[in-house]
Amino acid sequence: MRHDISLTVNGDTYNLTVEAWRTLNEVLREDLNLTGTKLGCGSGDCGACTVIVDGKSVSSCLTLAVEMDGRQILTVEGLAPSGETMHPIQEAFIEKGAIQCGFCTPGMELSALNLLKTNPRPSDTQIRSAISGNLCRCTGYNKIVDAISEAGRRMKPQSKTRR
Repeated sequence: MRHDISLTVNGDTYNLTVEAWRTLNEVLREDLNLTGTKLGCGSGDCGACTVIVDGKSVSSCLTLAVEMDGRQILTVEGLAPSGETMHPIQEAFIEKGAIQCGFCTPGMELSALNLLKTNPRPSDTQIRSAISGNLCRCTGYNKIVDAISEAGRRMKPQSKTRR
């Protein structure tokens, strides 16, 4: 069965017709050509497919695309403010050597963003907890933790609206 859905991905709205069984990961990669979001384990254990949906980290390999109708989705392609500048998280990952093969990087960076939005100065323990659902086979995590800590120092605090 096919369903019409509307997704806002990285600020752009897409109207799609998708099969009920297709995952968000498949739609992002195959229909929208946003291949930064990886498919690792396919069972929600590795974090390579992490995206942000309505402000929360989600495993896109476990999420049906039809469930995302009307939702706001952020992928790694939307992390940088423009095609010419990188996000502080991306800069810190490069400078601290937190990228080796790069397969886990998009999910790590979005998990880092999710943490730093609510806790701009996390401890190493808090960082390790925030990325505990993201597996890396290359770096041993120390450089990733250092990069996230550095990104927190660089990021401007989110201004809070008073009511």
